[in-house]
Amino acid sequence: MADEVKLYRTWSSPYGLRIVWAMHIKGIEYENVFEDLSQKSPQLLQYNPVHKKIPVLVHKGKPICESLVILEYIDETWKETTPLLPQDPYEKAMARFWAKFVDDKLLPSVWSVFTEKGYEAKKEALVPAVQNLEIIEEQLKEKKFFGGESIGYVDLALGWVAYLLDVFEEVIDLKLFDAHKFPLLSGWMKNFCDAPAIKQHLPPRDKLVTRFQLFHEKFQTAN
Repeated sequence: MADEVKLYRTWSSPYGLRIVWAMHIKGIEYENVFEDLSQKSPQLLQYNPVHKKIPVLVHKGKPICESLVILEYIDETWKETTPLLPQDPYEKAMARFWAKFVDDKLLPSVWSVFTEKGYEAKKEALVPAVQNLEIIEEQLKEKKFFGGESIGYVDLALGWVAYLLDVFEEVIDLKLFDAHKFPLLSGWMKNFCDAPAIKQHLPPRDKLVTRFQLFHEKFQTAN
């Protein structure tokens, strides 16, 4: 199976890691193809000519692009393994809704705090980010994970929160996440990172700090 499934990604991209985690939860053999986005390979440009981005999953020679789309493809293709999406149509629609909320609302609001210039601008950008975290916190009432007792589609979409927020805090020297204010999300973060399929495939924290320090310096000095 390894020669049939390839994942084009970078070592640090949270979008690529969604696929890595899903593959290991489902026990799918695959080959990693690491991309240098400053010099994109001809294969990546061939497989994703529209967006020219990672991740791209190639299965039996056919490319699938966009991380949330790839997660659904994996779930539909390897049905005999641990499901990522609920079977119930309403619950499935809700999972898609919340994953889209993560990508369209939460992630951009947190990234805005990271990219804003100066302490006051960052504090101002923090307000909508915290509001979005509060909305996510509400969805975890009486749940270990968003889908119940096991990691699923929404958990994978939100996975970057579990390991990147404290990296961002260290880099920008501003508190983004208060565990006392978000006890359910805090508990979820621990449960998520403790799961073997996640824990064994998290990027090295020191490398992440170095990488995002460079990003942050670039944003702070840009005109």
